[in-house]
Amino acid sequence: MDSVFKALADSTRRRLLDRLREHNGQTLRELCESVDMARQSVTQHLDILVRAGLVTVVRRGRERLHYLNPVPIHDIEQRWIAIFDRPRLQMINAIKNQAEEYAMTSASIPSYVYVTYIKASAEQVWQALTDADLTARYWGHANVSDWHPGSDWEHRRVDGSDKVDVFGTVLEAEPPTRLVVTFDDVPDAEKTREPSVVTFLVEPHRDIVRLTVTHEKFPNADMRDGISQGWPAVLANLKSLLETGHVLPQAPWEMTDSHA
Repeated sequence: MDSVFKALADSTRRRLLDRLREHNGQTLRELCESVDMARQSVTQHLDILVRAGLVTVVRRGRERLHYLNPVPIHDIEQRWIAIFDRPRLQMINAIKNQAEEYAMTSASIPSYVYVTYIKASAEQVWQALTDADLTARYWGHANVSDWHPGSDWEHRRVDGSDKVDVFGTVLEAEPPTRLVVTFDDVPDAEKTREPSVVTFLVEPHRDIVRLTVTHEKFPNADMRDGISQGWPAVLANLKSLLETGHVLPQAPWEMTDSHA
């Protein structure tokens, strides 16, 4: 964690992280507007944050969008904070979250970005994302579609009921590197909102791949809070399956706070 603490030690880098916390997914130009510093200097600070894993970069056309990556901060919290005074800190955090949610009622809800590295090929990761049998193993649901742009996809239970909990449309499919789908859990008859959008970006690097999951256009803060807990659990199980051939011994989304 040396690189994380080194990155956080600088006030300018902390200010850049604050700007991304307020509005995630900013370009370099937008971030430069928030600090009184040359573009080259801002780029150098961002490079340090990226190397520390605190910021991840997602390319969209010619733009490079910068997102907070919560994993290193979460690791610090788990190692040095959580075990000492969890109940009191949870109470304080609940008060803080309620206050922030109230403050955000008239503001847009930021996107969620999660990055993980997997020892597998891009083709293997693509298959894990789109094969119904594989998704059933690590997700507990079968993702069913022909995965062509414009096609529907369904997130079906595998308990024998075949109930569909999430569904959507395939917006983009570029095997084995990019998949974009809408993500909705509200039936058409009750629909009063636009669906959120999930992008899977698979970037090969020698013997591993970097998988970036971006979830955006949330209808409310409750949905973002829910998927913020769900995606890390699902992707941890996917990573375990591809690297070891087995899912985790316990379903991570069923872990209680006492086991986290």
